[in-house]
Amino acid sequence: MAIRITGLNSGLDTESMITQLVSAKKTSLNNLKKAQTKLSWKVDAWKSLNTKILSLNSTIDKLRFDNAYVKKKSTVSQTGILSVVAGATSVNGVQTATVQSLAKAGYLTGGKLQTADGGKVTADTKVTDLGIAAGSTFKINDTEVTIDADTTMSGLVSQLKAGGVDVNFDESQQRLYISAKETGKDNDFSFTGDDALLKTLGLVEDASNPDGAVKIQGENAVMYLNGARYESTTNTFQINGTTYTATGLSDKNADGSFKELSITTMDDYDGIYDTIRDFFNQYNSLINEMDKLYNAESSKGYEPLLSEEKEALTDSEVEEWEKKIKESLLRKDSSLNSVISAMTTTMMGSVTVDGKEMYLSSFGIATLGYFNTDANERHAYHIAGDPKDTSTSESTDILKSMIASDPETVQSFFSQLANNLYSSMSETLERIPDFKSYKKAYNDIQLNKELEEYKTKIQKAEEALTAYEDKWYDKFAAMETALAQLSSKQNAISSLFSS
Repeated sequence: MAIRITGLNSGLDTESMITQLVSAKKTSLNNLKKAQTKLSWKVDAWKSLNTKILSLNSTIDKLRFDNAYVKKKSTVSQTGILSVVAGATSVNGVQTATVQSLAKAGYLTGGKLQTADGGKVTADTKVTDLGIAAGSTFKINDTEVTIDADTTMSGLVSQLKAGGVDVNFDESQQRLYISAKETGKDNDFSFTGDDALLKTLGLVEDASNPDGAVKIQGENAVMYLNGARYESTTNTFQINGTTYTATGLSDKNADGSFKELSITTMDDYDGIYDTIRDFFNQYNSLINEMDKLYNAESSKGYEPLLSEEKEALTDSEVEEWEKKIKESLLRKDSSLNSVISAMTTTMMGSVTVDGKEMYLSSFGIATLGYFNTDANERHAYHIAGDPKDTSTSESTDILKSMIASDPETVQSFFSQLANNLYSSMSETLERIPDFKSYKKAYNDIQLNKELEEYKTKIQKAEEALTAYEDKWYDKFAAMETALAQLSSKQNAISSLFSS
């Protein structure tokens, strides 16, 4: 950088003059910075939108299969004993069940401990102080526990935990508390070793000691379904596509036998309806957002603000300014238009069911029409008779009627429509070399490349600006030097004639 000498001899405001001379180049640099910021905002806007597009595509992927439109529900004759969640393959009809045992985890309340001389035991107490010889061993399940001269109660707890159980030593109660990590008979724990040693540690029951250990054995849950016996290490049973969860024991009859519960399983028409409605809610939310972005008002005349420009505005003014720009970033974007077209064209198309050409309107599902909706909601679909849709809640619910009367047609139509929509959207998410990556609806590779190019252009423009400023400072510095030399000569001549 040149030595920057101001107009000491010329009396000129060289700083202001140079600022004016370089203003054009600085404006060009600032325009590059603003363009880079705007493009980075556009990339962020696309990233956010692309996430929502992929989410919808994931939903559509699941709706391509027939089982998405097969819903079952089960009711139980008595609450608090058994909950039932029917699956798509559950059989309709009435079943009987009894819950005769709930799953339990093995649990040991250890015997009360004391040192050999009757003292209190702490976490730092050495196990040998309880009267156990150093080198003693025992097993919890298949894990060997070794007690050496330095083993403390805290160390013993760690060794027991290595055996696959949860352990705590409660100093206030002077007891070890041990529980299996999972319920069920097969997940229980046991101790093997010298009986006297185990009793000293309070790990086995001791009939002669009122403060001795108490063990609850791990148990399996037992349920009878239609007379067949089922056993589970947890309280959940998976049987023939249905999930049964035991929450209590069945009541007993006077003779001690268990009272049977009735389980009724039937088609869940409301569940199928909700599946379709949930899809349209997600579809409408996305298509409305995309329409709003595509049809946004122009932000011509608005550019990202530089730091010095923000200083002249309030925070709310800056926020409103940037909001205006960000709302218009995808205005008339060709990639966005491609996604919108793929979705709307497919949704308007027909599907053939049993040789009959059908449309969404065949099920009472349609847009509200050009003159009945806002500009950015004209591609949204509404279900006639949907109680949650104020626009169509008073209409006849054709979809719900068809689900009840002809579920196969509903299943065939919507699975085919979903498949068509999935295919058309997937095409927009395909990879295009040098332009976009897989599962991107926008040209991410191209945009990122442009961002890098801006970075290079800005760096070069900054270097050029500095060099241009230095050139003018050099020229003015040379002028100041020449004027200083001239002034010195004039002073010398003046001095000569005056003497």
